[in-house]
Amino acid sequence: MRVLITNDDGIMAPGIAALAASASRAGHEVLVAAPLTDYSGSSAAVGPVYERASVSYKAFDLVGLDGIPSYGLDASPALSVLLCCLGAFGPPPELVLSGINHGANIGRSVLHSGTVGAALTAAHFHISAIAVSIKYGPDPVPWETPAALAQQLAGKIAGAPAGTVLNLNVPNVPLEQLKGISWGSLGRSGLIKAAAAGMGTDRSGTLPRLSVQASARTESSTRARLLDAPDQTTGSITLELASYATGSTPTGLTTEMPSIEMDTDADLIARGYASVTPLAATRESTDPATSTFVRQAIEEMLDLRADLRATAATDSV
Repeated sequence: MRVLITNDDGIMAPGIAALAASASRAGHEVLVAAPLTDYSGSSAAVGPVYERASVSYKAFDLVGLDGIPSYGLDASPALSVLLCCLGAFGPPPELVLSGINHGANIGRSVLHSGTVGAALTAAHFHISAIAVSIKYGPDPVPWETPAALAQQLAGKIAGAPAGTVLNLNVPNVPLEQLKGISWGSLGRSGLIKAAAAGMGTDRSGTLPRLSVQASARTESSTRARLLDAPDQTTGSITLELASYATGSTPTGLTTEMPSIEMDTDADLIARGYASVTPLAATRESTDPATSTFVRQAIEEMLDLRADLRATAATDSV
């Protein structure tokens, strides 16, 4: 099987080499293509592709990957996958493995994860993918645990519907200490659980204002800049990150986040289990309440449009 290995931590991150080596030992035809630099938190972003004519890349000789073609791209994880699926480095992959990310990608944080974003990009081409992450921990990181589980899943995913995306999260333990593997429902915890703004000594006490101006390149695009009014100052926002270590409810200036629910992805890895969650993106909402709202809104807008036309006709007489 042709397998593309990518990540969001960059081509030199140790997790990607562990994942690629494991895939190669399993007999797959492996290609490594990942960002040159860290793109954590990039989701499925591709960047300003309309403003560049090409994407540069560099070949790498990664430790332990002799004979495996490996490329660092000046691109996000999603763009790296997109280019490979379009044949930039030969035939498109039959499977994409993204990771191994050093840090869990669970709950609401999957929306922002570059690791997950790369996997979801593969699904756009009806190519199945597995996003692989291990809970953050000190060295030595047991990369062999998520690598082994990823290869077990890779051997089974060929029988899944095309474009299946699995999110695999593993506790930071050696394989022999893993308590098991289970379906983890997507938790409600987020990546950032609190944010507090710290300001300077300006007279207004407000956040710096932004001025949005039309770009010289095209009238439809805009650029924002800080106003240079003398009574304004820059500030900083302090972030408190979720640890996923306990079920405690965090507090802060933001809306209170829920505690970790039982049998969610966060709960499972906190208890020493690996979690597998099927994901999907760019699908139309099928929520009944949302459908009712949209239908009603469209009807009201059509009624308003008819009223405006009637008013315009009356005014023209």
